[in-house]
Amino acid sequence: MNSHRVLLLGGTAEARALAAALVAAGVDVVSSLAGRVSRPRMPVGEVRVGGFGGVPGLVHALGDGAFTHLVDATHPFALRMTANAGAAADEAGVPCLRLARPGWREHPDAASWLWVDDYDAARERAEELGAVRPFITTGRQTLEHYAAWDDRGVVLRIVEPLEVPAPSRWTVLLDRGPFEVENELALMREHGVDVVLTKDSGGDYTAAKLTAARHVGLPVVVVRRPTVPAGMAEVSSVDAVLTWLGTSAQG
Repeated sequence: MNSHRVLLLGGTAEARALAAALVAAGVDVVSSLAGRVSRPRMPVGEVRVGGFGGVPGLVHALGDGAFTHLVDATHPFALRMTANAGAAADEAGVPCLRLARPGWREHPDAASWLWVDDYDAARERAEELGAVRPFITTGRQTLEHYAAWDDRGVVLRIVEPLEVPAPSRWTVLLDRGPFEVENELALMREHGVDVVLTKDSGGDYTAAKLTAARHVGLPVVVVRRPTVPAGMAEVSSVDAVLTWLGTSAQG
């Protein structure tokens, strides 16, 4: 396994855990961060920051034996990056695997949530519920889908500051997980939230809002995960990646 050189597309807790495991195992790994967060949590080992320039740039980075394996451990909703990873790995002839945390489909409350396919549908579903104080937790890059809510008392939680000011009636909270149920309960009660909008990110960092919503009796609208590109294998644990690397080395 020590002869491997892995390019790890990261930025997630899973990517950091994998980087730590690879370094501990003596595997040469380079973690790549998109650079969209000003103060990212850094993984151990070598790190590069910034995009590749689409599929051609990623193919170039993988070329000439620079890396033996590619692991895409970006956010479950980073659809473009995942698609680029699969296409580039295929063109470069480098084995590729997707590492994604399990979603919230198995959450005890999942059956009671309102599942939708995209952010526009999430907004429309919340409107059908009569929401006037929605709590948006779907991310800064999804806000164009809620532009029509400039007349509502939206509570928006994001990690990075907005580049364009939010509507005057919105309350913008800058914070990042992990969150605690007690704090989420206090937030919802303080701001009078009447619906929670989220996406099926999975994991524990932001799951507290789901439990809090049940305690307060709030409806939860959840955007389903995008489908992994055809032909790309996906696993949900660091151990599975390590096993894959061992199998690949023999192949």
